[in-house]
Amino acid sequence: MSDTAAGLLQAALLLLLLAAAYRPLGGYLARVYTAGRDTRVERGAYKMLGVDAKADQTWAVYARSVLAFSVVGLVLLYLLQRLQAYLPLSLGLPGVGSGSAFNTAASFVSNTNWQSYSPEATMGHLIQFAGLAVQNFLSAAVGIAVAIALIRGFSRSRTERLGNFWVDLTRTVLRVLLPLAVVGGLVLVATGVVQNFSGAHEVTTLTGQPQSVPGGPVAGQEVIKQLGTNGGGFYNANSGHPFENPNPVSNLFEIFLLLLIPVCLTRTFGLLVKDTRQGSAVLGVMATLWAVFTIAATAFETRGGGSATQAAGAAMEGKETRFGEWASALFAASTTGTSTGAVNAAHDSFTPLGGGTALFHMMLGEVSPGGAGSGLYGMLVLAVLAVFVAGLMVGRTPEYLGKKVTAREMKLVSLYILTTPALVLTGSAIAMGLATARASIFNTGSPHGFTEVLYAFTSAGNNNGSAFGGLSANVPFYNTALGVVMLLGRFLPILLVLALAGSFARQQPVPVTDGTLPTHRALFVTLLVGVVLIVTGLTYFPALTLGPLAEGL
Repeated sequence: MSDTAAGLLQAALLLLLLAAAYRPLGGYLARVYTAGRDTRVERGAYKMLGVDAKADQTWAVYARSVLAFSVVGLVLLYLLQRLQAYLPLSLGLPGVGSGSAFNTAASFVSNTNWQSYSPEATMGHLIQFAGLAVQNFLSAAVGIAVAIALIRGFSRSRTERLGNFWVDLTRTVLRVLLPLAVVGGLVLVATGVVQNFSGAHEVTTLTGQPQSVPGGPVAGQEVIKQLGTNGGGFYNANSGHPFENPNPVSNLFEIFLLLLIPVCLTRTFGLLVKDTRQGSAVLGVMATLWAVFTIAATAFETRGGGSATQAAGAAMEGKETRFGEWASALFAASTTGTSTGAVNAAHDSFTPLGGGTALFHMMLGEVSPGGAGSGLYGMLVLAVLAVFVAGLMVGRTPEYLGKKVTAREMKLVSLYILTTPALVLTGSAIAMGLATARASIFNTGSPHGFTEVLYAFTSAGNNNGSAFGGLSANVPFYNTALGVVMLLGRFLPILLVLALAGSFARQQPVPVTDGTLPTHRALFVTLLVGVVLIVTGLTYFPALTLGPLAEGL
């Protein structure tokens, strides 16, 4: 079967799998967050945490709970890495250095999973499964909980209560992520993904050189890294490594996992606001953007970007032959459209415009379909902006889901939209202005070198985690700067989203009139797609012209 036919078949199967899961999983998620009873295990968790599961929280209390929980996770993961040499299953590895430990802790707590180190040579099994994999569950649960809180802001009225963070977090982990991860992990093991506690095996390569290949609980981490849109790999090659992603079947299943929750949450949104058409409209925007970027990435990679790749007949450098160009482009578009960051090919080896497509896809704010929870709340914020723009056009007070969009809400929306670009562009500018930071660029003085830096800060600010390999980021400047950008890029938007949810929840719903803009029809879908592209394009276009556009054109 040709690469083109295999790629088309994989894309078709992916869409069929997502369509089959959309209604049942979306409905199940809605029931999880509206159920009136807690399980015995959940009640035990609340007792251990010392929280009142029946007490609804205001947005401010909900936000403080998110921050407190995340700070504790940050500190514990940092200490776990630093003390690795004294812990079991360390495989004889020393404690992780302070700079890398901070960067990694910030990365996994913020759902970014940026890795500036080689995992199999740095982390023992205990750190991998008890530190990194645990945070994969918890950071994903935080994002989903915040999205549910925003939905409650739209569906509730004349109240300051958005639910209970600890209940949302516990139910997400126990009722959603754990069951799906168990089933998904078994499927990955069946496809050939490694799952053991084996140490290193000494093997001889085809060139006759010795190589140490460690085993480990790979499938258990692989499933939640994709399902929770985390992205951090057990091995340095990430999902390009045959122990993580051995064949086209596992590749298709991993793409399905990373898209599953973001896609199905749109159904949950429609059910919770009691209008499934709204969820379908949001999904339509996400699907349109994902399709456009998937087609663009595939076109740029299959055409090749220069005389060498065209003479070779393919742009296969940095790609696995067991996947090919089509499946590599599909994975790249899906992982940068979500906040996953897992890769089955080296994005730095993509053609200039192919790599630029992946970069621009992240710059959208990862809303197509976005991360677990973060994609939905990011798209809903942009939907509020879209109705505001439409209201200006017709001279009416904008409304979304029966809530007026006033000056207070627009201030919060504006701050949300500006936060990530400010972090990305400021960080990139500082890096390019410091000699010590420029020394980490392998392609010094070229547009590609600038793209590597811009990609790194875009990945950190949008909590993606993928990288261009030509940047040596495990140095003090990048460990600190990217760690700070990851934390601010995750938690400042969360605070603004929760404040927006609280503002909407206090309002009394307004009745639908002839002047109300329908937000479930094709016109609004088109408007929202335009807002996403134009806002992003105007923000990042100057930087893109200095990097991938200059190199590609």
